Amino acid sequence: MSERVLIIAVEKKSSEAERFHYSIEELISLTETAKGEVVDVITQKRDRIHPSLYIGTGKIEEVVETIESEAIDLVIANDELTSSQVRNLGEYIDVPIIDRSQLILDIFASRAKTNEGKLQVELAQYEYLLPRLHGQGQALSRLGGGIGTRGPGETKLESDRRHIQRRIDDLKRRLETVKNQRDQYRKRRKSNQAFQIAIVGYTNAGKSTLFNRLTKSDTFEEDQLFATLDPTARQVKLPSGFQAIITDTVGFMQDLPTSLIAAFRSTLEEVLEADLIYHVVDASHPDHHQQQETVKTLLNGLGAESVPMLTLYNKKDLLQTTFIPFEKPALTISALDKRDRDRVLEATEKMMKQLFVSCDFQLNKDEGRRLQQLKTQGITEHESFDETNERYLLTVYLPKEHPLIPNRTEESEF
Repeated sequence: MSERVLIIAVEKKSSEAERFHYSIEELISLTETAKGEVVDVITQKRDRIHPSLYIGTGKIEEVVETIESEAIDLVIANDELTSSQVRNLGEYIDVPIIDRSQLILDIFASRAKTNEGKLQVELAQYEYLLPRLHGQGQALSRLGGGIGTRGPGETKLESDRRHIQRRIDDLKRRLETVKNQRDQYRKRRKSNQAFQIAIVGYTNAGKSTLFNRLTKSDTFEEDQLFATLDPTARQVKLPSGFQAIITDTVGFMQDLPTSLIAAFRSTLEEVLEADLIYHVVDASHPDHHQQQETVKTLLNGLGAESVPMLTLYNKKDLLQTTFIPFEKPALTISALDKRDRDRVLEATEKMMKQLFVSCDFQLNKDEGRRLQQLKTQGITEHESFDETNERYLLTVYLPKEHPLIPNRTEESEF
């Protein structure tokens, strides 16, 4: 049976009404993803958030009445709450209170499958809770299980700060080991001259759907937020026969907890190693422009602004009006349409050619192994067989500094 949830939110007079509306819609989706049922939303317009109560005392009376009349199990605030705000609200409200960040951390805790993902979520939860330990006691004693309670248990959180700090240090050490293993794996891919594509985008933009259709794999995909948590890499074959590595990454979101961004940095570093980024945008979402900007801001924060990017405006089948892309290069697609996926791969090859070096080769007919290497490790632009000299003539685009690039001029002339 799902928990009955009341959402409380402060609309600051300086903020945009439309963006505030979308943040509420997003919080409702997050709650549903965590298997909660949003019964009501209570908002208050204020110049600024109440420093000690989050909302004003008048609104608290309305909240208390709604909790009683609607049999509310949980209150979720749209903004991050301080420990004193949680404690003070607890004086009036007799049900658990969590905030947006705790809800996101809770979803991540339920989705983490790999050892690294679990370690990262636990670290993020501890780093979020450490400065809020004062004031958590009463709230925690009322949490008997449910949304916001996954991850570190009650007894751990009520331990002293030194114990939690030791646990944080231990988690960081273990994550550093995992990160080193991931770095080795990435270096091996680089040494194998693998061209790497990273799929990024706002959560629920359709990244995993595109990834699965392009690679014919079956990673978890669902119409809900944060369906993918752990990065997955697969091989994808381009029209020319060139084989690249494509990685599906965790979805981005505005107002992500800073501890979560820090904890998932090693996972997101897959993006830094990429030779090309697919930025998937849900073109059918009313706030897609803001979502796109959120992703770009986070990418810039990671230092990935110089990686070439192909923007894919997804879900064109859900569009009601003509859509005009405002990024270039870009394609408007449906990840479910094979013709659109073919267009994505063709556009990928076109971009790759701009990054690669064009080389001409003459190969004897017994150099089949080298011929195959060129076809899989480069993009073949032209191929013919000279029957007189019994030679293959090829024009191939190869990554710069690729070992197959001819060193001497005479080797590269027909």
